[in-house]
Amino acid sequence: MGRIVWKPGTFEYPIPAVLVTTGTYEKANVLTVAWTGILNTNPAMVYISVRPERYSYALLNETKEFVINLTTENLTYETDFCGVKSGKDIDKFKEARLTKEKANFVKCPLIKESPVSIECRVEETKNLGSHTMFIARVLSIDVDEKYVDEKGAFDIEKCHLMAYANGGYFALGKKLGKFGYSVMKKKTAKRYNNRNFAKPNKSNKK
Repeated sequence: MGRIVWKPGTFEYPIPAVLVTTGTYEKANVLTVAWTGILNTNPAMVYISVRPERYSYALLNETKEFVINLTTENLTYETDFCGVKSGKDIDKFKEARLTKEKANFVKCPLIKESPVSIECRVEETKNLGSHTMFIARVLSIDVDEKYVDEKGAFDIEKCHLMAYANGGYFALGKKLGKFGYSVMKKKTAKRYNNRNFAKPNKSNKK
């Protein structure tokens, strides 16, 4: 069968659905954002894209700070709620039963229920049309200690993170591989393959 060609649109899935906190600790808002990602490693740079009509838009322009809070399966309801309700009408922290936590470098709070919170300071904005992109430097990454193992490493599998795809929220499935495992030495690769990591389709081998 052939491919069907559709008009241009946003169809790069899955993507993260994160809870972004803005404002100040006393007057904070929570915004669900799916248009977000990594821009650079050194310095660490990220972005979020927000519609100008959103309540958080003015807060972002005023403070030039925000926190990206990663979401989990247990935060699915809260993530959806904070995406469809406006902070101009309600206190989302109160209504979604989310807990504020003091940040280290920015005025807006972290979300205690999130396993990872990324404190950011805006360095540049770009008006792209329907959305404005807020390009920010990462100031710190705040990790809940219960997700850190005895060696001090972050165990992402314990978080049960979720993703957004084509209008739906999805739990991330089993781990399929480790970065670079496809070119590991045979003994090491065999050990990883025995853990049911994804293997190449023999029919596609040249």
